[in-house]
Amino acid sequence: MTLIRWEPAGEVESLQSDFNRLFEGFLGRPVAGSRRWAPAMDLTEADDSLVLRADLPGLDREDVSIEVKDNVLTVSGERRDEHEDERKGYHRIERSYGSFARSLTLPRGVDPASVSASFDKGVLEVRIPKPADPKPHRVEIDAGVIEGEGAENGDGGRSS
Repeated sequence: MTLIRWEPAGEVESLQSDFNRLFEGFLGRPVAGSRRWAPAMDLTEADDSLVLRADLPGLDREDVSIEVKDNVLTVSGERRDEHEDERKGYHRIERSYGSFARSLTLPRGVDPASVSASFDKGVLEVRIPKPADPKPHRVEIDAGVIEGEGAENGDGGRSS
């Protein structure tokens, strides 16, 4: 007898998927057309940079856009449907098509002009140089009376 480990997270995902299909059917949206494609991404840390890698099979460099705005890096693009022959009968379509956008907040101090990207064999690699660690700045304290606090009568602001 083989024991199979029960994974509750898998059950929740299956239930969520079933509910999504149920409600999409009620709302009149086609289930097959409602699949959203979001590419898989990994974010790793190297010595001097953060490295984002995204799997973008079937896309060309021209199909992808990278933007840094308000300290948020956004990778977006579109994978187009390849069904050109309308006469072909399709029995099952599992590959998703359409536009996508994935965003991540960058650490403070990242210079947007220093972000670089390369694209090879369907894998996008974005390098984000780490910002320099800010050095602490020591503030000297002046000796003396703070303006406006008891300076008129010399009693330290106390009233009689």
